[in-house]
Amino acid sequence: MPDKEIEKALNSQIQKEANSSQLYLSMASWADQNGLSGTAQFLYAHSDEERLHMLKLVKFINERGGKAKIPKLDTPKDNFESLEELFIDLLNHEIMVTNAINEIVHICIQKKDYTTHNFMQWFVAEQLEEEALARNVLDKIKLIGNDKGGLYLFDRDIVNMVTTETPGQI
Repeated sequence: MPDKEIEKALNSQIQKEANSSQLYLSMASWADQNGLSGTAQFLYAHSDEERLHMLKLVKFINERGGKAKIPKLDTPKDNFESLEELFIDLLNHEIMVTNAINEIVHICIQKKDYTTHNFMQWFVAEQLEEEALARNVLDKIKLIGNDKGGLYLFDRDIVNMVTTETPGQI
C-alpha cells in the first residue's frame, strides 16, 4: 500500500464492515426471537453481505502490498422496541458507513491514489443501494402501522428483497 493514511482508512473501514455484519446478525437473531422469520432471513443475508464487503477490503489492501488488520468486534445492540426501531437503527448505521466511505474517497482524491479511488467506487454505489433499501423498508413499515395482517405480509415478502450477492463472490 503506497500511502499509510489510505491504508489506515481502509483498515478502519474493515472494522466498520465487520461490525456491520455483527449488528445485522444481532438484528436477525432478534427478529427470529420475535417470530419474524422473513425479516430474520433478510438480515442474516445482509450480515453475510457485510462480511463479504470486509473481505473485499482485506484482499485489496493485501494485494496492494499493505497489511490488512483483522479487527476485534464490538458487541452490537441486541434488543429493539419494534421492527421500526430496528430499521431506523439499520438506516442510521448505513448512513454512518456511507460517510466513512466518502471520507476514504476524499483522501484518495487528495493523495491522487486513483487505483484505490476506482476500487472504492463499488462501495459508493453499494451504499447508495443500501440506504435506498433501508428507506424503502422503513416506508413499508410506516405504512403498516399497527396492522398485524400487514406485518405478516411484510415479513413474508421481505425475503424477496434478499441480496443476490452470494458468499464467495468477492
